Amino acid sequence: MDESEDVPKDFIKLKSEKLSVDEVSELVVSPYCGAVSLFIGTTRNNFEGKKVIHLEYEAYTSMAETEIKKICRDVRQKWPSVKHIAVHHRLGVVPITEASVIIAVSSPHRAESLEAVMYCINTLKASVPIWKKEIYEDKYSWKENKECFWANSEK
Repeated sequence: MDESEDVPKDFIKLKSEKLSVDEVSELVVSPYCGAVSLFIGTTRNNFEGKKVIHLEYEAYTSMAETEIKKICRDVRQKWPSVKHIAVHHRLGVVPITEASVIIAVSSPHRAESLEAVMYCINTLKASVPIWKKEIYEDKYSWKENKECFWANSEK
């Protein structure tokens, strides 16, 4: 395969169905890359001593997709060797142990893909309009991302 046939791609998806680690990682595999780094954010069963039943996510979908595209552009500027980027985020109800977000990045070497994955998740949590509601046994709570720039600017 000629490298020109393996053009860098971004795969962005917001969906209500269960996310697949295999599907996301396969999207970014390239014969020119020796590294595929993944971040998988899952629903845990507790938060600050409270039992979590499940999470629910809502998004301003078009704006969220636009912001994720910006993150991908930033990654490519910071790490030019990055080949493919995939960011899949689940919407709606996410049961305990299931993935809320999966991010995969391929690059020729591990350092770039690992750094890019960390940048992606941290920036996503800080700037993308996706909201999380934690459902507990007896109540619920909308959770603010501590990294979120617009939430912090109002305080």
